[in-house]
Amino acid sequence: MDTVNLADKFSLFSELWTPKIIAGLNGQLVKLAKLKGEFIWHRHDQEDELFLVIRGDLRIDLHDRTLKLGAGDLVVIPAGVEHRPVAPEEAWVMLLEPASTLHTGNTRSDRTVDQLEWI
Repeated sequence: MDTVNLADKFSLFSELWTPKIIAGLNGQLVKLAKLKGEFIWHRHDQEDELFLVIRGDLRIDLHDRTLKLGAGDLVVIPAGVEHRPVAPEEAWVMLLEPASTLHTGNTRSDRTVDQLEWI
């Protein structure tokens, strides 16, 4: 059991759209990701996904509207809801989701990472 400093953890990586695991609890993983540009449209059929913006701005496109988040804002995308995260400039995001969640959900692409790294 150790404390985790988010700024220290974010300083350990530069890859975009490749979440890093920093903690786990009750079958959930806490992940950090740096985002910039558009991600792919996808959904998670069985898992909800929490996005908490630490730095920057994040837009999450849904088919019927767009959610806009800034630093300190969070949203939970329910299971089955197709979405596309977009960050106009680099954004730092914390994700909380079940350990089984693949970050590209039901869509496999060149951005899919099957084994996420613990940092």
